[in-house]
Amino acid sequence: MPGRAAVTLSPMSTRTGRPIVLLSTAALALSVGVSSPATADRNRPQLSPESGVMIGACLSTSNLPYEEDFLHKPQAGEFIRQGGFEPLLTRFAAKLCREKSGSSAQHLVERTSRVLWRTAVDRAQGRVEMGTLSAGDDRPLYWTRLSMVAALRQWSPSSHVKSGQRQRLIDTVDRISRGQDDIKFSGSKRTKRVLVTGFDPFTLNRDVRQGNPSGASALALDGQTIQTKAGPARVETAAFPVRWRDFEKGMVEQALLPHFRPGRRQVDAFATTSQGREGIFDLEQSNGAWRGGYNDNEDVCYRGIVPIPKKTPTVRPQPQWVPTTLPTGKMTAADTGAFPVNHNTEVVEVPGTTPPEPVTTACPAGASPGTTRPDGPTAGSQARSGGGGDYLSNEIAYRATLLRDAVKLRVPGGHIHTPVLSGLATDQNELTSPAFETNRTSINDQVRSLLRVGVGTLGQSDRG
Repeated sequence: MPGRAAVTLSPMSTRTGRPIVLLSTAALALSVGVSSPATADRNRPQLSPESGVMIGACLSTSNLPYEEDFLHKPQAGEFIRQGGFEPLLTRFAAKLCREKSGSSAQHLVERTSRVLWRTAVDRAQGRVEMGTLSAGDDRPLYWTRLSMVAALRQWSPSSHVKSGQRQRLIDTVDRISRGQDDIKFSGSKRTKRVLVTGFDPFTLNRDVRQGNPSGASALALDGQTIQTKAGPARVETAAFPVRWRDFEKGMVEQALLPHFRPGRRQVDAFATTSQGREGIFDLEQSNGAWRGGYNDNEDVCYRGIVPIPKKTPTVRPQPQWVPTTLPTGKMTAADTGAFPVNHNTEVVEVPGTTPPEPVTTACPAGASPGTTRPDGPTAGSQARSGGGGDYLSNEIAYRATLLRDAVKLRVPGGHIHTPVLSGLATDQNELTSPAFETNRTSINDQVRSLLRVGVGTLGQSDRG
């Protein structure tokens, strides 16, 4: 019947224990009060037919910064539409246009960001049916978030919005819609607590269709309970942007610290994850205190020592190397899936007597010079590349393991590099392919298996 949507009940929600309603994209539009394109008010903000940019009377046509400018690519809008997120996005923009000031918009931004993350997780785990792209695809979340940020940047309310207020709204979207405020462990003594992080897509200048298997795994695992030899383990996840500035401002430490400190919700294990090499998982042994100067998603570079934010618990003097505490031997020996698993001990170093290299935000040519050591760093050396390289993969691993040591958290923790998510067609109009979908599923399944093995090595007794 026109105007009605079929609704069925799913298995119980991992969050509430109540049935979750499965909605088609049309039903989602009805549930959030969004008109169909045929009946929409033409003055209401809408997604541009040619891109992922929101257009409307209250949205200026000002230029967008580098990362958000990728929204002008037609694939960006298709990811939003085919992921089923267009109703959420257009409703957000319509409500934003009714807000009068930056302070009045704060609640809207918080609420919509939370709904975006939870909807993306529910979609990935099959509790919400929406869109035509596969449930496990992480790219619709990325492009919807980026379009929300662009709308906030172009928003022109009736009263003046100070630049600081606008940036706080954007920061709210960046934090909440990546699940960083949604990490919720119970105080149960019987269930292990495992925290896993992933990343946004990156290198969009090479191919705007890029996905990130670590971000997809975060969506697939969030709130899940896995059975291990040490008993049940609750997995909570969060994603992070591929941007130097967020890390320098302390985004990683702010998200992890509440769950690294002592208490009933302190983690029993953690893993940072990111996309690494073709065809192989790498468990990184040594995380280095060095940024190598590679362009991030904002086309910004940074070469120099990893900066630790003020007022953040840390180790003094700042160590050049921080090791993994994951049970790498058992994780590499176990049959966890289709890809081989390697314990990577290689690093690049310079002698400890080498004069400090000046920090630069210019994009330097080539890698930082140094000596490759296949068996790990020598005593007293300076880092030039950790096992996970000198980009943000290495940096999130370094920050997480350094924070672990700073607060004396004695648990397994370290970095898992997934294989590259390959399989996209050469035709840029093809957003996905059977090979791409199969590879993502295989990587997700093996991340879960690796966590099961790692957590299974924990003793049978729990902290209270």
